[in-house]
Amino acid sequence: MKFDIKEEDMIIKPYKTDGPIYVREQKGYFQKIRRIMGWILMLSFILIPFIQYNGQQAVLLDVAQQQFRIFGVTYWPQDFMILACLFMGAAFALFFITVWLGRVWCGYMCPQTIWTLAFIWVEHKIEGTRNQRIKLDKSPWSASKVSKKFAKHSVWLILSLFTATTFMSYFIPASELYSEMFTFEWSGITSGWVFLFAICTYGNAGWLREKMCIYMCPYSRFQAVMFDKDTLIVAYDTARGENRGRRKRKEDPKKLGLGDCVDCNLCVEVCPAGIDIRNGMQYECINCGLCIDACDDTMDKFGYAKGLIKYTSEHALSGKSVSKFRLKLVGYGVFTVLLFVLMGLWAFNRVPLETSILRDRNALYRVNYEGLVENTYTLRIINKTQKPLHFNITSDGVLGGILDVSKDIKIGPGVMHRVPVTITADGYDIKKKITDVNFTIQSVENPDIKLVKTSRFYKN
Repeated sequence: MKFDIKEEDMIIKPYKTDGPIYVREQKGYFQKIRRIMGWILMLSFILIPFIQYNGQQAVLLDVAQQQFRIFGVTYWPQDFMILACLFMGAAFALFFITVWLGRVWCGYMCPQTIWTLAFIWVEHKIEGTRNQRIKLDKSPWSASKVSKKFAKHSVWLILSLFTATTFMSYFIPASELYSEMFTFEWSGITSGWVFLFAICTYGNAGWLREKMCIYMCPYSRFQAVMFDKDTLIVAYDTARGENRGRRKRKEDPKKLGLGDCVDCNLCVEVCPAGIDIRNGMQYECINCGLCIDACDDTMDKFGYAKGLIKYTSEHALSGKSVSKFRLKLVGYGVFTVLLFVLMGLWAFNRVPLETSILRDRNALYRVNYEGLVENTYTLRIINKTQKPLHFNITSDGVLGGILDVSKDIKIGPGVMHRVPVTITADGYDIKKKITDVNFTIQSVENPDIKLVKTSRFYKN
């Protein structure tokens, strides 16, 4: 038996043809969901910095002052544990969703996808449909072509600048940032960061697009490690679709020896990554569902059943039973819940007060003119709330010890205040040379804000 193998059949072809990807506009069920979610996320991103709480910006990540303010609660670098739990919990939540639903994060919620499709929408409105854009790019330069290109890039730059300014309003109070913008009073640092983020947005969403997802985003690379045979993916039903081929609407595909795929190529033309889903599972696929909506429209026109391309799993596609209980899925879910519960408990039990105790560097103790033993301390107290508070300081543990401390300790919001403290006691009343002493720092306005710190009292 001889096989007639052509040389071109032995060449491994790239996932897409060279050159830019011209995405065809597509409407449908999954795109409606994606657009709704995209609008919700974009509006949330824009509006959150303008939310006020107790007369202040509700969400502010003030890097300069090293404090994060979130709805009346201020977090400091000392609260790194809650940030670590948040990031780890978000990571495990992403792993959980990936094992269960594949790359739906990439297709429906990733900022890169949302902004890229927004830029493509602008391109569509200014330069026209997919075929019109291809024709425009191939045509020689003219006044019409220059005006369209100028208008498109101008809108892109405006959107990029607005995105960057909105992003910076999470780090600089929005009222201050926008008032200085309109009066041209931005500092060099502010201007530099805004224009840097604007250039990144313009480059990522306008030029790099799918290249960010394919070559730069690590998620597309390690997703295969998390996938299993029951993970929900976008897949083409080969058994039903092949042999693919063009035909007239009224023709019977069985008589022609064809499957349901009419080889219209719309699934490729609407794909933001430019891949052909009919070639099987590919790491470039972001599970956005554009090819599903395009294929369903074609199936409707030909009177075929929908679902030639659909969300399914490898087991379901091959007719095998789908396992609902998967150790990997359960494990990621348990770790996600545990981390967020831990974060919640830590935040609930968190005291918005930080205190450290420093002893006198010159001597552990001293004996005054009355023969009493004195120990001197310096308490560094940080008020981690957003209101000025008064504090009382008491001590216990030293028999007959007398605490000498200021009675009026007022500390402003986010301020670190040093308080000198002296404990005086009769050395004969204290049996041990080293005695533990407890300092209690408590707010006058809110007694629940209380912290106990332990130090040592030395005698001769």
